[in-house]
Amino acid sequence: VKLAAQEAVAGDVNQYAITWGAKKLRQAIARQMGVWQGITVDPETQVTVCCGATEAMISTLLAICNPGDEVVIFEPFYENYGPDAVLSGARPRFVKLRPPATDDGDWTFDEVELRAAFHQQTKAIIVNTPNNPTGKVFARAELELIRDLCLEFDVLAIADEIYEHILYDGVRHISIASLEGMSERTVTINALSKTYSVTGWRVGWAVAPAEIADGIRKVHD
Repeated sequence: VKLAAQEAVAGDVNQYAITWGAKKLRQAIARQMGVWQGITVDPETQVTVCCGATEAMISTLLAICNPGDEVVIFEPFYENYGPDAVLSGARPRFVKLRPPATDDGDWTFDEVELRAAFHQQTKAIIVNTPNNPTGKVFARAELELIRDLCLEFDVLAIADEIYEHILYDGVRHISIASLEGMSERTVTINALSKTYSVTGWRVGWAVAPAEIADGIRKVHD
């Protein structure tokens, strides 16, 4: 992916790039998701390259949210999620992540509290795994619970996976888009910043179903 980004910059230095990202870079992103997570992605219709994961998130929320919608956010959370929801006309609805009870324990959430956060006005849930700032990696059972709620209430999942390769103690990262029933209702956000140690490049992307990607591209443009 990093090489594709370098080639895209070198090849288009005197021309405007296509607004949703250079073709080689989008192809590399799609290939990466197939190899690492087993997710099939069409680089022509599903990938939008943005000015970092930060812009990918706000472009996504602006594309999908209407006044009166709610966005479920686990807290503590990366500082932009709440303001992004508000700027998009939605109301953030927070669900607590509780700290480990023991030194070798994990951050957890209450299933009843999470279910109570879902209702007719819920448009999306932001799932940041591995999580900033707690380091929590959501387990398959937790992601399946979130999946089931998304299907029951017709909610989109926005998966911020920028830390996907920063894992310890044999823990495995699972993309919620790879779960049955979620490919058509997940926006996966990622970037070069952490994995390739190029935070200053501000190159991120959103991978979404084509109809959602079309809205993200309009906002991004």
